[in-house]
Amino acid sequence: MEQPDKANDAPDGTSSADVPDTAQAPDPAQAPDPAQAPGTAQAPEASGRRGRGRTAALIGTALVLGLIAGTCTGYLVQADREPTRLPPLSQPVLPQATGKAPAPLPAAQDRRVKTDGDLRALLLKKPRGAKRTDWAAGVDGWADLPVFAGYYLDPAEAFGDLLTEEFRRMAEISWEADGYFVEIRLAQYRQEQQLAAAESIDTTRRWAEDEATRSWAIPGTGDGRVYMLKRATEPGFEPVYRARADAWRGDIAMSIWVSGLERVPQKLIMDLARRQMEQL
Repeated sequence: MEQPDKANDAPDGTSSADVPDTAQAPDPAQAPDPAQAPGTAQAPEASGRRGRGRTAALIGTALVLGLIAGTCTGYLVQADREPTRLPPLSQPVLPQATGKAPAPLPAAQDRRVKTDGDLRALLLKKPRGAKRTDWAAGVDGWADLPVFAGYYLDPAEAFGDLLTEEFRRMAEISWEADGYFVEIRLAQYRQEQQLAAAESIDTTRRWAEDEATRSWAIPGTGDGRVYMLKRATEPGFEPVYRARADAWRGDIAMSIWVSGLERVPQKLIMDLARRQMEQL
């Protein structure tokens, strides 16, 4: 019997020409892009960023809700409390004193009467045997604004400053005794806007402290002081020893100058300052 041809008798689906070649390598050009392929490493990172954004939003929302809840709770607690009673606006009527009013102070004890009167009367008197000098530039014991400004190094500037400080008037006296020249000035201010007497002494004190070699407090005057100043020297003249005292009380500023060819005793300038302040 004749055998059938194996090639011809094989089924159509199992032809050797149709079997794929398993040894053939895939085409690199057709390989999938790793950046586009699912399941790569970038997918978890993007998911983490989205997760953190949602967490921050939740925390912010929780904080806002907490603040609102706390405010509402505090309001409800206060609303349930009893209102605090306010003190009455009207005060009880105080009983008035009966009888006569106290008598006004005599002029000798009323400082306002003393300082509003003749300011020259408050100056120390010239000691017995002392010689009156013409150092004071005023007239009859008074020094007006231009005269007072002329005592400063810059009279024009001092004139404007004294106007601003509400200068009112000044009384002065000077004498010579035992080889020393003494000059006392009492400057009075209106003091409607400022404590000009105290400010004037404070300005003088800063200058005196720069020129002083020693200083002492004047008892009973607060910040009043006595200064021993450097000797004044001028060509053709002997050096002059100097001392001064500055203090204030109320609306009056006091300044005392003592100078001489001999050293000024501390007791002399201190005694003058103490007695002059007692007059005020």
